Parts: sequence; C-alpha cells; structure tokens
Amino acid sequence: MKKVLIALDYEPSAEKIAETGNAIATALQAEVILLHVIAEPAYYSSMQYSPIMGYSGFMDSYNVELSDALKENISTLSQEFLDKSKAHLGNKNIKTLIAEGNFAESIVQCAEEEQADLIVMGSHGRRGLDKLLMENVAEKVLQLTKVPVLVIPIKTL
Repeated sequence: MKKVLIALDYEPSAEKIAETGNAIATALQAEVILLHVIAEPAYYSSMQYSPIMGYSGFMDSYNVELSDALKENISTLSQEFLDKSKAHLGNKNIKTLIAEGNFAESIVQCAEEEQADLIVMGSHGRRGLDKLLMENVAEKVLQLTKVPVLVIPIKTL
C-alpha cells in the first residue's frame, strides 16, 4: 500500500480517525491524503464542538444564523481545518484535498483519482430516527468502491 486516503468530517471523532489512519500509513510507509467533503452550509453553522485537532474556525461567529461570509468561505475554512489536522499529525508531507458533492461519491471519486490503496473513515453509529434520516456514508462507500475501506466505529452517546 502506497497511499492512504483519510476522509474527515468536522465531528469530534475526526481526531481519532486521522490519528488511526496516519498510524497505519506510517507503519506502511505510505503517503497520507486527508480529505474533507464540503457539506451543506447549514452543517457548519450548527457546530457546537470544542476545537478538533486545534481547529475551531467553523464555530467562530457562526452560532445561530448562517452568515454570507460562511457561505463564501467554506472552502477556505475547510482548508484551514485540514491544515490544522495535518499539523496535529506532525507530518508536513500530508496531502490535503477538498471535494464538494455527495459524501460517499466524492470519497470514492477522490480515492480513484488519487489511486489510493486504502480508505480510512469513521462510522457514526447513528440510531433510531437519525439512522433512518441520515445516509450511512461508510456503508455507501463500501458499496461504491473497489478500494479496501477501514471503518473506525464511532459510538455516539
């Protein structure tokens, strides 16, 4: 394996996913690619988390209403998130990518374009109504890709 693609969303579990994927890539002496797929702008305005891997940019000044500045700068803010994640992992050779569109399709497309040998991502373990309403991205990636996928289970409380 020469390339490991790590798909990160802006959830508290991103740190565990990034660290696990990076550790695997380091052990394999593989290149690391961090990917963030841009979601609907409203997703970023509802963030109520503590900083993740030293990044708190999505939360700064965007509490209740979605501002025009956020809409215009999601790509910039996403790159800042990936840069902070890269710094947290302590590897200046990590490549970062930002994609837009359907989460699962974008992850698979980037893995194909980058010729990744492994996709590392999380599974949020949604329950009840959340499970019915939210697409299971990890499951969809498994259906769409030919690349091996390591899914890190993330239990929600």
